[in-house]
Amino acid sequence: MKTYDVIVIGSGGGGKITTPAAKRGLKIAVIEKAAPGGTCLNRGCLPSKMLIHPADVAVAIREAAKFDLQNNPHFNVDFKNLITRISNTVDADSAKISAGYGRNPNIDYYAAEARFVSDKIIRAGEAELTADKIFIAVGTRPQVPDFPGLQETPFMTSAEALRNTRLPKKMIIVGGGYIAAELGHAYGALGAEVHFLVRQKMLRHEDSQIAEEFVKIFSRRHQIHLKALPSLVEHRDGQFRVSYTQHGTSKIITADALLIATGLTSNADTLDLHKTAIAVDEKGFIRVDDTLQTTVPGVYAFGDCIGRHFFRHTVNFEGEYLFQNIFGSPAPAPIRYPPVPHAIFTHPQIAGVGKTEDDLKAEGVDYIVGLNAYENSAMGMALLSDGGFVKILIERKSGRILGAHIIGDEASDMIHMLIALMCKNGTLDDLLSMIYIHPALPEIVRNAARKAQAAMV
Repeated sequence: MKTYDVIVIGSGGGGKITTPAAKRGLKIAVIEKAAPGGTCLNRGCLPSKMLIHPADVAVAIREAAKFDLQNNPHFNVDFKNLITRISNTVDADSAKISAGYGRNPNIDYYAAEARFVSDKIIRAGEAELTADKIFIAVGTRPQVPDFPGLQETPFMTSAEALRNTRLPKKMIIVGGGYIAAELGHAYGALGAEVHFLVRQKMLRHEDSQIAEEFVKIFSRRHQIHLKALPSLVEHRDGQFRVSYTQHGTSKIITADALLIATGLTSNADTLDLHKTAIAVDEKGFIRVDDTLQTTVPGVYAFGDCIGRHFFRHTVNFEGEYLFQNIFGSPAPAPIRYPPVPHAIFTHPQIAGVGKTEDDLKAEGVDYIVGLNAYENSAMGMALLSDGGFVKILIERKSGRILGAHIIGDEASDMIHMLIALMCKNGTLDDLLSMIYIHPALPEIVRNAARKAQAAMV
């Protein structure tokens, strides 16, 4: 048995504990069964955005003619070289993490799967470890539905799609969430014909008006089949054949690639938690209290595996909170999340923070909406925008900003001014009292605020 001050299971968000704890002289064990760096570095945020940026460039090239720039939109994509470059870049970054651990005398790195033997004892390979403080940050993995025949085919999840070096002529994507939308945009913009089979609706967790605008714009480039329920998947001679029902009618679609993007499942089920008193919920996510402690004292969990938020920026926030709360603060306090933002890097981009209009209606809140289209702004005119808008939700009585949602160019950047104001309990008056650079895209936020002011009367 090896005894440590701290055990961290997971080297992605877990790094928010590992490095600062080691700097304090604590003896740390890091357990990681896959490549160091977690999902974000190896199978998520970074490789996907490295793929999406070239896709955005491809869209700009194809649309250049609308700006009276003559071009040949039938350009060639060296897809194999693109994916190889992305994979080599993230692999090099991942290797730096393990090398850094190896140089740190306070960190022991176990490249193994972690399995609990009891509440505070963990097996990593042939070693058994224990510590006073244990942190679980094992994340999630793609959820694979049990469609008949699927497991007998060479389908892809997001992990494989980001390492795939062959650009398909036609791709079927089962799913309508943000992962499906981002990868569908990337593959489609780079030359694949993309078809989405969507069980309910695209981006169903977004504000309904945002989701409707997205489908309107996105369907100009991609085929979206709503209310489509796959019933059988087959693969023969390099072709996938997916049978599905849509509005009671049986249909078949074929393609040379199939991507399954139907959700995420917690990796907590790999830890043998049944040998401990660590509880999970009905979906398999680890239960934690308001200090992110599990049902075993001294064992904490954070990030995707607890099922609260599925963003790298939130696992970073939780990890930083945990380190400060446990190792730095003389008076531990419950975690308090500020407004949690998100972005979807499709074309068009989407970003949001706070309540949706659907939330406010369900909660019976008295609110007003300020909405302004991109085309109704100076920069929108320069961009020849033909879709997208900024939507701000304001509490009528106090004028406080309750939520903000953007669909259009640079949405992931524009949302930050609204995040900042919401973190300071900002109001409509705060938005209206600012001086905005002219002409710049944030003027659309100002115009939306003016619409809300008019609705106050």
